[in-house]
This record gives sequence, structure tokens and C-alpha cells, in this order.
Amino acid sequence: MPRSVNSVASRRRRKKILKAARGYFGARSKVYTVAKNAVEKGLTYAYRDRKSKKRAFRRLWIARINAGARQHGISYSHLIHQLSQKEITLNRKVLADLAMNHPDAFKAIVEEAKK
Repeated sequence: MPRSVNSVASRRRRKKILKAARGYFGARSKVYTVAKNAVEKGLTYAYRDRKSKKRAFRRLWIARINAGARQHGISYSHLIHQLSQKEITLNRKVLADLAMNHPDAFKAIVEEAKK
């Protein structure tokens, strides 16, 4: 009995990989085996960096809050501790935005925490 190959499925699978590799440099977008490796690695990086993006933004927010807090004579850790004791529940994203774009509002929050 002759060997049966499903060329429709094979072609569809290869086209899917090559479509995902569009825009890659050289053989990475043209040759299936090279493109397959590049796409797999790209997907691995995408998965990993969705997690690291959250860490990077948290570090940025903390740096901004610390810079804003030190202008008012208090460190980041003391500010966060005082806010939690006063039960002022603002997350770091909002605090960083206030420190950058609304310094008067941030100053009011710092003064409230210092009391």
C-alpha cells in the first residue's frame, strides 16, 4: 500500500509558521526550518517578557515615588509605611502618576501621611 501524506495539513502548518515569521531578517523569514526556530524563540521571549514588563513598571513607579517623596523630606519606604498605617490605599501606579503629573496632589498626600 502506498504511503499517504496529508499535504494540505503540512502546507497549512508551514504557511502558519512563515506568516508568523514575516518581517524577520534574511532566512529567518524565508526558510521554514530557520523560521520555525526563530518563531519558537520569539514566542518564548514574548511569554517571558510579559512577566518582566510588570516588574519593570513596578521598579519605575517606585523610583518616581521615591524621587517625589524625597523632595518633601521623606523616603519611599517611610511614605509607604505611613500610608498603610493611615489606611490610604493608593497603588504605586497612581502614586507615581501623581508624583509626575500632579505635584500639588502628591504633596497633599505626603503631608497627610506625615501627620
